[in-house]
Amino acid sequence: MSQDHHMESALAGAVWRASSYSGGQGNCVEVADNIPTLAGAAWRISTYSGGQGECVEVADNIPSVIPVRDSKLPTGPVITFTPHAWRTFIAHLG
Repeated sequence: MSQDHHMESALAGAVWRASSYSGGQGNCVEVADNIPTLAGAAWRISTYSGGQGECVEVADNIPSVIPVRDSKLPTGPVITFTPHAWRTFIAHLG
């Protein structure tokens, strides 16, 4: 099964809306406010966070998607990566 299919499955049931940051000119960014898959996310502080209160949290217990959020805004927005994209991103940090 492809990474894209896994991501689509992980986002099934999400409620999408146009971002408040979109300009309304047809080039909108959509965000999901409620992603059922993330209900079971086990969040942890990323090992790449500096420990000075500017932390990124990651949940790596969901096989089909890697969600990332700001630790200061636990109910705020979440960006999601496919596992392959996340590994590629992490590989380039070191």
